[in-house]
Amino acid sequence: MARWTETWLTGASAARDPDDVDPRWPGEHFGLPADGAGSVAGGGRRLLGFVIDLVAASLITALFIRPDFQSVEVMQSFNTAAILVWVVLTVPAAAWFGFTPGMAAVGVRVARLDGAAAVGIVRAVVRCALTVLIVPAAVGNFDGRGWHDRATGTVVIRMR
Repeated sequence: MARWTETWLTGASAARDPDDVDPRWPGEHFGLPADGAGSVAGGGRRLLGFVIDLVAASLITALFIRPDFQSVEVMQSFNTAAILVWVVLTVPAAAWFGFTPGMAAVGVRVARLDGAAAVGIVRAVVRCALTVLIVPAAVGNFDGRGWHDRATGTVVIRMR
């Protein structure tokens, strides 16, 4: 089994088990197909789904708080409210259905690596909290899994 440092630390391949075989495509060692439905989703789809969720949260927030680009205080309260709306929009959807509205729009979903049907509320909250920090979601390994996916035992796959 490959060491976890191999995904970000150069030179770690010398410490690998000689029986390890490099995967030919992202998700191969999880039993996922190379392409099509069920394969690991690319970064572009994941990012677009995230942006769609952020825009939706901002539009919902704008129904209740009028953004005022001249006032720092109003924009701070607007941004805080938009993040809270984003959390309410994404956590239950990811926990129960496996996808957020943005993910559904681009055809991707979150799946657990242990084969369970639902992601679950705890994993969804942890994924959301780490996504808010941006870096854990942005730093991925060969399988396209960010730190938030590795911490929760999940992978984002294509639905179509």
